[in-house]
Amino acid sequence: MEFVPDTRNDIDSWKEVQLVYNSALKEIGTKLEILNDEFHHVHQYNPIEHIKARLKSPESIVKKLKKHGYESTIQNMVKYVNDIAGIRVICSFTSDIYRIAEMLINQSDIKVCSVKDYILNPKPSGYKSYHLIVTVPIFLSDRIVDAKVEIQIRTVAMDFWASLEHKIYYKFEGNAPEHIKKELVECAMMVSDLDARMLSLNDEVRDLIACRQAEEAKKNGMKKQISESDVDVMEDL
Repeated sequence: MEFVPDTRNDIDSWKEVQLVYNSALKEIGTKLEILNDEFHHVHQYNPIEHIKARLKSPESIVKKLKKHGYESTIQNMVKYVNDIAGIRVICSFTSDIYRIAEMLINQSDIKVCSVKDYILNPKPSGYKSYHLIVTVPIFLSDRIVDAKVEIQIRTVAMDFWASLEHKIYYKFEGNAPEHIKKELVECAMMVSDLDARMLSLNDEVRDLIACRQAEEAKKNGMKKQISESDVDVMEDL
């Protein structure tokens, strides 16, 4: 069931919109925390560094509607604005991004509306992130409401770059000088290289630890065999 507010009372309708989308943020946030805890239990490793959640302000929503030529109504807010509820998931490594996205997508009560992979296909500015628009059911007392949530998944390095880019473009109102745009693209390439090198380093460390553990297990197995042989010799005597 799609959420359609009662336009006869805009104040009550907006409060209901906030209630539904805040509940959606809690639902997705809890799912991510559970997945992170389970991953640590199974693999002794947390893929998620931290999670940021936010509800878009009415001013930002109205601005977005006007930008796309829509009238500022509650119905249009819900229908055309996909990021009223937004969650940003910050990971350590690029591989974690796809792992988290897959785990979320595979949950039966989550419906994927759209996927934008700005990691494989970065924006011209150099921006990288993995975007999902999903719906999650919110169980109210008298009905079930499907609420949309935008999920952005990125590494720590990607998030640092995106935060800096946002501040720069905000100061220039979206019209930054060309040399600054060029510098940002070059920085994005450096961030991408850093992510790749850190992932490679992490994989190497993981492989070294696995080899060390295998060697220790082998040594312990040999010691056990020697100990059992000594017992057999004593019994023969």
